[in-house]
Amino acid sequence: MATLWQQVVALDARYNAYRVPDNPQYRTLYMRRRSHLLRENAASLERDVGVRRDYIKLRNQLLAERYGPATVSEQGSLHSKATSISSNRYPKSKGSEVSRSKLPVRTQKLNDTFQHSESTSKSGITPTVSAEASRAITGNKSLSENYAFSGMHHIFDQHRSAVVAVKFANDDKSRVACCSYDGTISVMQVIPTPATVICVLKDHSSAVTDFAWSISNDNILSSSLDGTARLWEVSSTKCIRVYGSRHGPEILCCTFQPMNNNLFAIGKGNAEIQILNVSTGKSPRNGLAKVAGRILSLSYNATGNLLWSSDDKGYIFSFICDPLTGKLSSKFKKTEVCVGYPITSICSRTWINREARDPCLLANCGIGSVILFRVNPADGSLMAKRRFPIKQRGQLIRSTFCPLMSFHQGACIVTGSEDMNVYFFDTERDSKPCVNKLQGHSAPVLDVCFNYDESLLASCDANGTVIIWKRNEKLNS
Repeated sequence: MATLWQQVVALDARYNAYRVPDNPQYRTLYMRRRSHLLRENAASLERDVGVRRDYIKLRNQLLAERYGPATVSEQGSLHSKATSISSNRYPKSKGSEVSRSKLPVRTQKLNDTFQHSESTSKSGITPTVSAEASRAITGNKSLSENYAFSGMHHIFDQHRSAVVAVKFANDDKSRVACCSYDGTISVMQVIPTPATVICVLKDHSSAVTDFAWSISNDNILSSSLDGTARLWEVSSTKCIRVYGSRHGPEILCCTFQPMNNNLFAIGKGNAEIQILNVSTGKSPRNGLAKVAGRILSLSYNATGNLLWSSDDKGYIFSFICDPLTGKLSSKFKKTEVCVGYPITSICSRTWINREARDPCLLANCGIGSVILFRVNPADGSLMAKRRFPIKQRGQLIRSTFCPLMSFHQGACIVTGSEDMNVYFFDTERDSKPCVNKLQGHSAPVLDVCFNYDESLLASCDANGTVIIWKRNEKLNS
């Protein structure tokens, strides 16, 4: 059950857009102060369930009388030219149809992989019960205790439209960036307080769909519906390279090659994956591949020799690639996950925790599920392991692994959801895998991201709000 302060903050957040509509700074300040006061005074109310229930009911009545009813449909709507890629329709681009007979792939079906996974789930992935060293290091705290949060650190609401991706800089717990359908990318500093917007990158002529930090954090790569990918120098806020053309297909996702940041991959609306050289802007030989549908997400493994793509037709493709040249294999694997529904996000991880060392892939599916796959490191083929239910039908929801290698018996993933909550799931818990839920957004939560030491969590929503959540310091210490 969510704590009192989370329930009340979630209620207030639904009405926050009605408070002083022309003064977003005041609304941000109000939610921060409200969260702070609730955390300080909620302890006495938590002891009495009846008082808590009466307080929330009365608060809801007062807000409804003051501002009128706030519906989810109002709060979750997107008034943007870019809403086409986050709608239930996922419109097709010209040339996106590919003859399946021409694809040199081996197809896996999700039901088959689930059945095979159930028969092999005991082999190697489950952490050992007798891990005395691990229990000593964690101080016998449960996974839910380890991922308890003390409240909101800061709220950013400078964007005019949906914020679709948020990412902390690599090995940096203070800088975080986000991209929006209003065509801009914001870079913020959250530590030390007060949190501030460092800069806003403006050159795209349409919605920004994705971005990625370089390994050194000196540059940001972004993709857009205007048909271009851009390389930004963060220190000067200048766009130093433009790839593609405004007359070309939409670019829906992008990512750097982790072992060679002179290469990056983009996913297009015409079902093409393209590898590009940062310096020359050219694609290497065999650096182009075509899949089944509009490419919504890309992810490399840690060593850069495997690349996965997900599309709006419900398939995940895995490629063997050369980190030095960017060459993609001519043959690749295809997994049927949710045919006819989009796979909006994929995220890879070499080790899921210190005792379960199998490489894994996490995928958000438009059938209302987050699916965890086990990866064959030889060719990137997938075997479904677990499915976690969330609310997802028409939005581009993303999820991620918790970054620290946990000593706990279990491992944690975190995801957004269309019901305006952030969910934490224990991948090794059979019953009631949800170990925590954060409430506070007033629109569908589209993306989540931890900083490298897990002291802060960032989440963004379809109304353009970014919330920075702070871990419970007492439990962390």
